[in-house]
Amino acid sequence: MTPADDSRAGALISRAAAYLAESGIDQARREARLLFELTYGREVSWQLTHADEIMPDTELFADFVRRRGAGEPMAYLSGRKGFWTLDLEVTPDTLIPRGDTETLVEALLRHRPDRQSVASVLDLGTGSGCLLLAALSEYPQAFGVGIDRAERTAQQARKNAALNDLASRADFVVADWSDPVNARFDVILSNPPYIPKDDIPDLMKDVVAYEPGAALDGGDDGLDAYRQIIPRLPDLLEPHGLAILEFGIGQEKDVADIARQSGLSVVELCPDLAGIIRAIVLSL
Repeated sequence: MTPADDSRAGALISRAAAYLAESGIDQARREARLLFELTYGREVSWQLTHADEIMPDTELFADFVRRRGAGEPMAYLSGRKGFWTLDLEVTPDTLIPRGDTETLVEALLRHRPDRQSVASVLDLGTGSGCLLLAALSEYPQAFGVGIDRAERTAQQARKNAALNDLASRADFVVADWSDPVNARFDVILSNPPYIPKDDIPDLMKDVVAYEPGAALDGGDDGLDAYRQIIPRLPDLLEPHGLAILEFGIGQEKDVADIARQSGLSVVELCPDLAGIIRAIVLSL
């Protein structure tokens, strides 16, 4: 194979796919094509019809392939992740938004179908801002507050609000969710850490090695955050407000028990697209 052959689009993708497969990356050819698009801005349709095209800057492509093979998440390589209808910027300071978390937005729309019915939203542990910004995108009269204990994370959420033309309706505060909040809200959303501490090493390597541990660690049984957040909800919710929280697989009974002990009603337990109970809807 000549050097020219080595830098042809099809050859680059094939070698990348083989390397990723050997590294244990699922759907290796698909991932190789995504990395090619990230490097060169060429979509799959172009790749399929220009396999013999000679490509420049092959070292940049090779670097992306090496990093992905080592387990670095695609979202951190690209710096972008779609969530709901939003395009978000993500960094290693924030948990990567996942489709499962869209279950909370779906539940909110189901229980508040009138898009004029929500005036205020609180997001506890906002991270990238994905939940708060998705809610604001659906309720045009609402103003939202996102709370996160890390300044760099809050800065990223502010940037995402601006990227999605929502900065005028969102404020991001650096605080802990146990700190006082002197306001009440129509809707409270939260995707807190819920992985039991001892289970974290067993997660996928790209999660353990690259995503922020503080956004994963839910304490010994995974429920530490719920014991802090849920008892505060009666003082944070408007009289007819809703709180919607995400939790881990099999945690629904424990979270519901904490809610009932705090004087809250369980309105719904919500499955994700895989049928796994993923979120709880609470009211006063």
